[in-house]
Amino acid sequence: MSSTDALTFWNGVHGARPAATAPRPNARLTESVTDLPPGDALDLGCGSGGDALWLARRGWRVTAVDVSSVAVERLAALAAAHGLGERIGARRHDLRESFPDGRFDLVSAHYLHTPLELDRATVLRTAAHALRPGGRLLVVDHGSTAPWSWNQDPDVRYPGPEEIAGRLALDPATWTVERADSPRRTATGPGGETAEVTDHVLIIRRTG
Repeated sequence: MSSTDALTFWNGVHGARPAATAPRPNARLTESVTDLPPGDALDLGCGSGGDALWLARRGWRVTAVDVSSVAVERLAALAAAHGLGERIGARRHDLRESFPDGRFDLVSAHYLHTPLELDRATVLRTAAHALRPGGRLLVVDHGSTAPWSWNQDPDVRYPGPEEIAGRLALDPATWTVERADSPRRTATGPGGETAEVTDHVLIIRRTG
């Protein structure tokens, strides 16, 4: 799958939805980050931008990236409209080919799932190396299939957070797993429907 194919696919996904005017942040982000002091954050797979906007409102400087130019352009316009243009830098990256420059206090990767080829372990390992000492990598994955998910394969397998951490093969002398669990919550889908879902939550802190 080429970069052009990925761009076409995800532009189609985002272009089929109306542009969000007030996107909500992810629940696991708000519960994990509320008490952290603001700094530099990287939002991998920013989508409609709810996480980036929430972080920026709390004083974070956010680099928000997505493979979709539609998503990136919409977020840039939304950030400007909300007076947050100086705090959010929306950038297009195909993470199979490029990774944002910089050092970060937080890297957030929420539901970085794709039906296309992506070496997630390499991407997340690179993200861990992009942390400043004391910074955190927050990875939140689906642990169950919601009724509105694009992937309804009954045989799909959701690796747990400990398995994801193991795949990163990070040196425990430099990175520490702070959280690895699978909480449940009631989620709301794009059409307003609700369902109980499982999240796989992994937080890794760079200690050195």
